[in-house]
Amino acid sequence: MTTDFANSNLSKIRPKLRTQGVVSGNFGRAKVKSGSSLKELGITNVKVVKCTKQDDYLNRLYKAFDATEDPKLKKFIYTEIRKIHVQRGEW
Repeated sequence: MTTDFANSNLSKIRPKLRTQGVVSGNFGRAKVKSGSSLKELGITNVKVVKCTKQDDYLNRLYKAFDATEDPKLKKFIYTEIRKIHVQRGEW
């Protein structure tokens, strides 16, 4: 017994184009454009880019640590200071 799909309605079914609703895997968010929003990070047309030196950053961290009473901020500053000293081999 052979089945002829040419005369059947099954050959005429086309997948529906999804134009509404939520994209699966987006965790409830509406449709978003794919691709990274960070793809142009680091590209600049400025002639001079000013970066803070690590010593200046470290001094600012010490001043901020003494000036704040917030425990979360103190913990962050402490870990940043520690990272710099570990990187330099001073910890």
